[in-house]
Amino acid sequence: MTPGRIVGVIRKMPSPVSEPTVGEQLSGAPEDAVAALRTASKAVHSELKNRADGAKGASKAVLEATALMAADPLLIKGGIKLINNSGLTPERAIWEAGASVAEMLHNLGGYMAERAADVLDVRARIVAELRGMPAPGIPLSDTPFILVGEDLAPADTATLDPSIVLALVTSSGGPQSHTAIIARALGLPAIVAAAGVETLTDGTEIYVDGAAGTITLNPGTTERTAAEAWATTSAILSVFDGEGRLKDGHLVPLLANVGGAKDAVKAAAANAQGVGLLRTEFCFLGRDTEPTIDEQVEAYRGVFDAFPGKKVVVRTLDAGADKPLPFLTDASEPNPALGVRGYRTDFTSPGVLERQLQAIALAAEGTEALVWVMAPMISTTDEAEHFAGMCAAAGLTIPGVMVEVPSAAIMSASILTHVEFVSLGTNDLTQYAMAADRQLGPLAELNTPWQPAVLQLIRLTAAGSETEGHHKPVGVCGEAAADPALAVVLVGIGVTTLSMTARSLSAVGAVLASVTLAEARDIAALALTAPTATEAKARVRAALPILAELGL
Repeated sequence: MTPGRIVGVIRKMPSPVSEPTVGEQLSGAPEDAVAALRTASKAVHSELKNRADGAKGASKAVLEATALMAADPLLIKGGIKLINNSGLTPERAIWEAGASVAEMLHNLGGYMAERAADVLDVRARIVAELRGMPAPGIPLSDTPFILVGEDLAPADTATLDPSIVLALVTSSGGPQSHTAIIARALGLPAIVAAAGVETLTDGTEIYVDGAAGTITLNPGTTERTAAEAWATTSAILSVFDGEGRLKDGHLVPLLANVGGAKDAVKAAAANAQGVGLLRTEFCFLGRDTEPTIDEQVEAYRGVFDAFPGKKVVVRTLDAGADKPLPFLTDASEPNPALGVRGYRTDFTSPGVLERQLQAIALAAEGTEALVWVMAPMISTTDEAEHFAGMCAAAGLTIPGVMVEVPSAAIMSASILTHVEFVSLGTNDLTQYAMAADRQLGPLAELNTPWQPAVLQLIRLTAAGSETEGHHKPVGVCGEAAADPALAVVLVGIGVTTLSMTARSLSAVGAVLASVTLAEARDIAALALTAPTATEAKARVRAALPILAELGL
C-alpha cells in the first residue's frame, strides 16, 4: 500500500488482449480482411500519434516510437501475406506477423532489440481495433481519475501522467511488485492486490485510503474532509530538510535508491543524504553484449558527481531472475529466482564482475563522493570474503554485501569479519524467507516485511554487527525503508541508515523525528513479539499516532 487519501472517479484499464486462435481461418473475402487490417493499423497509428503530440519528454519518445511501428510496412505486409497465402483472419495474421518482426528485431540486438516490445504493443492494439475493443494501456483522459485494473505493465508507466492519474488500484501484484514500487516513486496513493475491484464500473466515485488499504464507494463528508486534509499534508511532506534524526537528536541518515545519473540529480535536489543503493543494471539491461569499462565509468561518474562529499553505495550487477541478460544469465533455468543471479554470475561468467569493479574504481577517481560497493545475493562467509578480496584488488576500500538471503542474516557476524558494512534488501529477504514470489497478488499477505520472521532476520543481522566489537553499519535499502511506521521499527532494531525512493524521504523523516531512540526500541519490541504481520503492523501504528495525523 502507498499512503494517500483521494476522492475521484475511476477509469478502468482494458483487459489484456488475448491471443487469436492458432490457425484461425477467414470466413469472408481475403481482400476485405486486408482492407480491415490496413484500416485498423491506420487507426492505431493515428491514435498513438495524437497522444505523442500531447506528451512530453520520455513519454513522447515512447509514444512516437510505438506510433511508427503501427505504420511499419514490414509488419503490415507480413500480416497481408499471411491473409492471402494462409487464409488467416486479420487478427491471427497480424499476431503472427508481429511475433516474427519482434524476433527479428531482438536478434539484431542493440537499439533495434529495444523496439521489439513496441511491435508487440502495436500488435495488441491492432487486434483490439479489429475486434472493436478498447486499446490496452492507460485510458486517455483530459480530466483526473483513479486508475483501476488488473495490473500495470512496465511499458504503461511511460504514459502515466501523475497530474491526471490520482491513484492506482489493482487486483493483482504485491507490496513489492512493479506497480507498488512505481506508485511510491511517483508519490501516488495505491492499493495492490485489492479484492473485488473488477466489479467497479467506469465513472464510479470512490475514496481511496492508501495507508489503510481501503476503498469506499459513494464517499461522504468524512472521506472528503480526509482527502482535503491529505492534500494539505502532502504539500508539507514534500520537503525533506536533509538531516534524518530522532527526537532526541540520534542521527539516522536518510539516503536514496537511484538507477542512474538522472535519478541521482533528482535525489540530491530532494536533499537525500547520499545514495544507499545505486542499481547498476541500468548500464547492462537491454543489451546483448557487456558494456565496456569506459561506458560504465561514464555512467557511474554521473551519479558520483551528484553527491560530492557524501556516501554512494554501489550495488554490483544484480542480473538474473526478473532481470535476465543474454550474455550473462541462462533463461532456461527452471527456477531463476533461486538460480545464478547477482554475485553468483561470477561462478559461471568470471570476468564481468571484475571488470565492473575496475570501472567503479576508475569512476571514483577524481570525484568527491565516498564510494562504497556491495554485492547482491551473498549467501556465505566465503563469498563475502572472496568479494572483499576482489574489491581490494580493484582498489575499492569499503566493501559490503547485501543481506537478502536468510543465510546471510543468520551468519552476519561472521560475514562482517570480512566486509565493512551490510545492507538489507528487504524485498528479496522477505521473498526468500517466506517462499513467496513478491509479484504474486495471492501471496501479498505473506510477502510483507512486517512478517515477524522477516523482522527477526533483520534483528539477527543488526545483532551480528555488534558482536566481536564490529559496530559496523547496517543499512536497509529495500522498500521497507520507505514505510514510515516500519522505519521506526528498523531503527529500534538497530539499523543505522535507511535508503528509499526520494519521494519518501520527508514522510520517513517526519515520523522518525517524533520518537526518541528508547521509544523506537520499545516500538520495535512490539513488532518483534507479535505473532502475525497484521498484529505487528497494528501494534506499531497504534503506538505512532502521528501516522494518522499525517495520513500515513
